[in-house]
Amino acid sequence: MHFDFLLEGFEQRRAESAIGWKDATYSYGWLLDRITEFEKRLEAEDGIAHSVVSLEGDYSPHTIAALFALIKLSSIIVPMDGNIPEAKRTEMLGVAEARTRVRAGEDGIEVISLDAEPPVNRWLDHLRQERAPGLVLFSSGSTGKSKAAVHHAGRLLWKFRLARSAKRTIPFMMFDHIGGLNTMLQSLAGGGCLYILQDRSPYEVCRTIEAHRIQALPVSPTFMNLLLLSGVHAEFDLSSLEVVSYGSEVMPESTLTAWKERFPSVRTVQAYGMSELGVLRTKSRTDDSLHFSLADDGVQYRIVDGMLEIKTATAMLGYLNAPDPFTSDGWLMTGDMAVEEGGFLRILGRRSDLINVGGEKVYPAEVESVLQLIANIEEVAVSGEPSAITGQIVKATVKLQGEESLKELRGRIWEFCKDKLPAWKIPQKIVITNDSMTSERMKKVRISQK
Repeated sequence: MHFDFLLEGFEQRRAESAIGWKDATYSYGWLLDRITEFEKRLEAEDGIAHSVVSLEGDYSPHTIAALFALIKLSSIIVPMDGNIPEAKRTEMLGVAEARTRVRAGEDGIEVISLDAEPPVNRWLDHLRQERAPGLVLFSSGSTGKSKAAVHHAGRLLWKFRLARSAKRTIPFMMFDHIGGLNTMLQSLAGGGCLYILQDRSPYEVCRTIEAHRIQALPVSPTFMNLLLLSGVHAEFDLSSLEVVSYGSEVMPESTLTAWKERFPSVRTVQAYGMSELGVLRTKSRTDDSLHFSLADDGVQYRIVDGMLEIKTATAMLGYLNAPDPFTSDGWLMTGDMAVEEGGFLRILGRRSDLINVGGEKVYPAEVESVLQLIANIEEVAVSGEPSAITGQIVKATVKLQGEESLKELRGRIWEFCKDKLPAWKIPQKIVITNDSMTSERMKKVRISQK
């Protein structure tokens, strides 16, 4: 079995708490019993075992149990958050060639058969013929259609056989996100307890940390900035917090500096992962550094033309709806622009977000890091805009804390940036907005115009 080591660990910890949800706790024994119950229920349904199945619902003990039951049946699972709009859900079900929908909730599971043929995609058919469990993970890109990455679930699960220390952890990312899955598996493999949030607001996160003496918090840089801006952390006792890991987007240096000033005793760790790779083990050069090394055994990396390429056994098999991102010799082209210094990597930004100003490269995160230091700026997103003269110019979309004229803001930005950024990196166009630039996944929404 692909994850016997996990189930054996659950059995050994039957009486211990595994999940906290809605002010109740669920033991490892409860989880095991529910996995068995769901497995029997699903095994009786045609089109579940060895087939493509969507798993739909909120992050809860019930969706976690259903996920493990489907893995035991060697299903190819498409996790879907319960709040996905129906039109988007229908599109995703079609891309994934799903034959069955499974909805998990407090009352059990609901099975809905779909009028679909066995998968024709080569990767889905490969898993079905091998009778191996699979995962189809959709990217959380802010523009265009999400890419669907197909994984051999057994390969992703195998790395969790080396359990880490047990901690009380908040699974901040959604359960259909690679980061959310990674947090869940890491916590349960190590004998920890997951405390599931009712919402992802700074207030609820801080309340949960205090109420349950949370030790570990994996979040996005955007959320860390929002929490600092909110000031609600001053209302709660967060002394139990030991480690914050951040990933899913580039960390602005100013945000990390501000975080360390506010929480000097909390260890910060830069994570690295993506839907196509899983989440790789990392080691930060120092607690306040944006440089990290890849600490996973068997992971190789190289930088080609400024872009990070990785080879690892946990990489996806391929996409369902996008061109193959692998090189001819098996390296995944991540799309992340990076530099290496003394054996440590630093991610500069996505190649798709890169702004080219008259041949000069501008990475949005670098400019955002400076702009976030300016008084009265609450949120900022930097992108490129077409220019007949330079090809592109730097555009900054800004949400303000208080009212200010565009003319006054433009002058303050230029004055603040002139000795901190080269002229071509200083935004030439400023747009003031009242809209949040944070997605539901707590990532910065940045739209580049090429």
